[in-house]
Amino acid sequence: MTVYVLPVVIALFVWWFSTGVVLMLDRMPRRTHYISQMVATVLALGSFYVLIKSTSEPTTMAAYQAFVAAILIWGWHELAFLLGILTGPRPMPCPEGANTSKRFLYAVKALAYHELAILATLVLIWIISKDEANQVGFWTFLVLFGMRLSAKLNIFLGVPYINEEFLPTHLEFLKSYFARRAMNWLFPISVTVSTLLGAYIFHAAFLTAEKEFEIVSYMLIGTFVLLGMLEHWLLILRIPDSALWTWAMKLTPNNDKTDTKIARYQEP
Repeated sequence: MTVYVLPVVIALFVWWFSTGVVLMLDRMPRRTHYISQMVATVLALGSFYVLIKSTSEPTTMAAYQAFVAAILIWGWHELAFLLGILTGPRPMPCPEGANTSKRFLYAVKALAYHELAILATLVLIWIISKDEANQVGFWTFLVLFGMRLSAKLNIFLGVPYINEEFLPTHLEFLKSYFARRAMNWLFPISVTVSTLLGAYIFHAAFLTAEKEFEIVSYMLIGTFVLLGMLEHWLLILRIPDSALWTWAMKLTPNNDKTDTKIARYQEP
């Protein structure tokens, strides 16, 4: 039973702790941000080395190594985004009166560098992992990419609840691209697909996987799929999930710019 439970516990801890560290580093004084990003860069480069070494090893330890390496590489992107180092060519609010199609184009420009960097990293990890025995790193990063992209599209189309307190002052302009709606057409598709995908992966872990490496791999990836589904549900359910990272958000948010109120886009 440990082979099924331990990967879930590790995945939950890595998700919780890594998210908290990124939030904490973002809330530190602006003068520390480039140092934090430099340290994150060293960790990311080391993670690529671990990923390269572990892809050829279909062992339980190699599965955990590839999983954590993918998370650290993903964390580099998240930190660079929240620190405002890697966002897009249009770091400004959405113009008032923009219709949905124009708002989408403006939103893409606001995030373009960040999204292209993630996509390029995904392709690089795929090149490293293709035809190798251990592809946990690739599938972990792909799940993170897919789930986060789905969440961003849902936020753009409109959801009732968003943890806007996670956004630092220098990214306040992004709130102007959010829409407030009770539901949007993409949400049911997102949660249905993620539920079915998670069920398929756990079914494979319990019924078709024969080796311990396969079981651990399925459980790690399946847990992150279900976490992505949970994050989607939290967009429409009033549950204070930010309480999970109270320890990381005790610092006063960095505020090197004037804190201005930016209106959220309202669907007509």
